[in-house]
Amino acid sequence: MPQLAADSDFRVGGLESREFFSIPWGHIRLLVDKCKGDRDKALFYVRKTMENGWSRAVLAHQVEANLYERQGKAATNFSRLLPSSQSDLAQEITKDPYQFDFLAIREDYDELELKNALMDNVQRFLLELGTGFAFLGREYRVIVGAREKFIDMLFYHTRLHCYVVLEVKARDFDSSDMGQLGTYVVTVNHLLKSEVDAPTIGLLVCKGLDKVEAQYALEASSQPIGISGYELSKLIPEEYKGSLPTIEEIESELEG
Repeated sequence: MPQLAADSDFRVGGLESREFFSIPWGHIRLLVDKCKGDRDKALFYVRKTMENGWSRAVLAHQVEANLYERQGKAATNFSRLLPSSQSDLAQEITKDPYQFDFLAIREDYDELELKNALMDNVQRFLLELGTGFAFLGREYRVIVGAREKFIDMLFYHTRLHCYVVLEVKARDFDSSDMGQLGTYVVTVNHLLKSEVDAPTIGLLVCKGLDKVEAQYALEASSQPIGISGYELSKLIPEEYKGSLPTIEEIESELEG
């Protein structure tokens, strides 16, 4: 195994050194270059690579997407409402902000367009959510009393062994969102959760949020919920949207 140069800015030692050299050399070189002497950051990516079997391309994507700075950063009430054996891991699966840079939608997008775009890119959406999320459905139908309700997106987390209710808002967080999401969490606990499942958690992903308002709303909630923002970069000016070819038009040209 090649050794790091003696004058490298990166330093490791002891058990951590053995962890560092347990990943492929190409991965090591990438982390030495990208982490610039930050041992904790590099070891975070080493452990994620070992845990998830990341290729160098996936590792590079996660570093460029600033996973280390975003992982586990959502505002939550998990430590208060979940068993200690679950709360730390539940916190770890959150991010703030989520990066939806793989989407290309118009500048003046609405909530339906955002959700459609996420579902059209569900594989990349799952990659951004992180390891362990199994997608169960969009607009997931449940009956609450005598009324139909539709959950934005329902997941099962294979490491937490619990259902995850995800609501997406194309606007800033409002504390009134908590009542709806809390109701969905309770509904899933009653209708879907089995005795072997851990308590259902809710995730609310909004265009933006006021941290103080979010924290107050979380303190008032009796259900385990996390709140995060999201970021978009590939926004298409409204005047160009009508001139872009549809998928059907592209396929027709290719077939011709």
